Amino acid sequence: MHEKRNVLRGVWGLLLWPYILTVSMPLDCKEEPGSLTRCPSISQEKLLDRVIHHAELIYRVSEESCSLFEEMFIPLPLRLQSNQAGFACITKTLPIPSSKSEIEQISDKWLLHSVLMLVQSWIEPLVYLQTTLDRYDHAPEMLVNKTKWVSEKLVSLEQGVVALIKKMLDEGTFTTTYNEQGLFQYDTLPDMLESVMRDYTLLSCFKKDAHKMETFLKLLKCRQADKFNCA
Repeated sequence: MHEKRNVLRGVWGLLLWPYILTVSMPLDCKEEPGSLTRCPSISQEKLLDRVIHHAELIYRVSEESCSLFEEMFIPLPLRLQSNQAGFACITKTLPIPSSKSEIEQISDKWLLHSVLMLVQSWIEPLVYLQTTLDRYDHAPEMLVNKTKWVSEKLVSLEQGVVALIKKMLDEGTFTTTYNEQGLFQYDTLPDMLESVMRDYTLLSCFKKDAHKMETFLKLLKCRQADKFNCA
């Protein structure tokens, strides 16, 4: 039953992929060319909606990419082995709230900064993932395209979150250097099995973090409407 559900999800992913590409709203500020960092002509509410929409699409496509990678390259025993081994995600060391109580207690400012840390920490690894997928035999074009699309949208999401931070928190001199922490280390020519498992770990961890980004942003939006009834 589980296998059938995965197949159906993959089929729907193929059918909806062109639609996803067309409905993705840009995070730029067309009313004010060149003013992405502040977006003065777009309301804070509208900007937050666009950022959330991007995060939703990124998470959805990350789920599809992970499932497609599993079906193509990861036999069931290796999936179980991966789960049991508990491979550490590259963002594990970041000060990101994880428990429900922690998330409920943090400020709006820290929610936004947590999203930004996650976004920036994944930009470099996803670029790397694009290059390593080129070494695979019979890697489906759909998987390569999805990875490239997510990588590009992640940069756009970063720009949107930075603009949102500056608009909501008035941090005009905000710096973005989280991706320079050396969280992601390149190995020199790993063997194929090791490469596959590492890439699978990257996709799995990114899917989890993409869900966190979406969750944090939706919580932020809820707080804007009703600060005391958001969980």
